Amino acid sequence: MFTLLVIVHVIISIILILAVLLQSGKAADLASAFGGAGSQAVFGPRGAATLLSKITTVCAILFMITSLGLWIFSGKEGKSVVKGLETEKSKPAQTEVQKQTKPQKSAQEKTETQNQNKN
Repeated sequence: MFTLLVIVHVIISIILILAVLLQSGKAADLASAFGGAGSQAVFGPRGAATLLSKITTVCAILFMITSLGLWIFSGKEGKSVVKGLETEKSKPAQTEVQKQTKPQKSAQEKTETQNQNKN
């Protein structure tokens, strides 16, 4: 199912890219090339929806649906690169000097060892 959804998603993506690239802009006439205002204003009335604009709308909706479907299916698989690996408790890295020297005993441990030596 996941593979089928990926294939459909890729096909829809290609169709959407082609539909967007084949459309002309709002003011893509000869006057706009020479600095004149186009026949349509920026927020002016739009003409009837062309076949390419309908294809773009449908493909955009399908692209969003397949994207959501891929997101849902990817969470259900449970595959993870780091899943199942045991982690070590984080501790600060030791320098070479710390590795060579022995840890010092606390004052209480020193007095206890001295008392043991006397007995």
